[in-house]
Amino acid sequence: MMMLRVFLLSCACASVLAMPSAFSKDQSLENEVHSYNFPFVTREQWQARSPVKKTPLQTPVPFVVIHHSYIPAACYDKEQCCAAMRSMQNFHIDDRGWWDIGYSFAVGSDGAAYEGRGWETLGAHALHFNTVSIGICLIGDWRFEVPPAEQRKTAMALIAAGVELGYIKPDYKLVGHRQVRATECPGDALFNEIKTWDHYSPFPNSHLDLLSVEEIPDFVKEAIRNNGTLPV
Repeated sequence: MMMLRVFLLSCACASVLAMPSAFSKDQSLENEVHSYNFPFVTREQWQARSPVKKTPLQTPVPFVVIHHSYIPAACYDKEQCCAAMRSMQNFHIDDRGWWDIGYSFAVGSDGAAYEGRGWETLGAHALHFNTVSIGICLIGDWRFEVPPAEQRKTAMALIAAGVELGYIKPDYKLVGHRQVRATECPGDALFNEIKTWDHYSPFPNSHLDLLSVEEIPDFVKEAIRNNGTLPV
């Protein structure tokens, strides 16, 4: 199997050249880096800040949640997309008070995937649903138009990689953010698009269904009941 070794570059952002091979793990680096058959940009390459804290995510997860950023707008090259990642991370840490960028990954209109919290760290992308999901943000405002074909293709390939690497269950359910939170995210156009993707699930239909989602841990359901956001 061909291995793709990713080295930290001195430039602000550099994509990893894709190798048309099966997914594999490179144990030679201090921080484990995966190789993929699509362009992939690590945290180091988009110059991410160090997280305030980390909590492990129990994998494989049964759900994938699709988001759009709304702001920042769509990015069409590495420089723009790296800037978008830094902007989202700064907003999430400095304004929201989160430990890091909320998403597990993001995908730009340049067709590259960008590492957020990654596969093994609990995200902050979908309240009450983070413990059972990977969150993927398609950078841009996708209320009125669907993302470019390359962006959609990479998002689907990223999910497939997560399955093959053992981080996402093979029988995972794909949902839009609006199905687990009172929000218009991921935008009408993108939401209608993901309904055509493999593994799309109409349940949960909205955040009101969360107490009926069997995969959500009991301690999370208790928190939902206690804060009064859902009927018991």
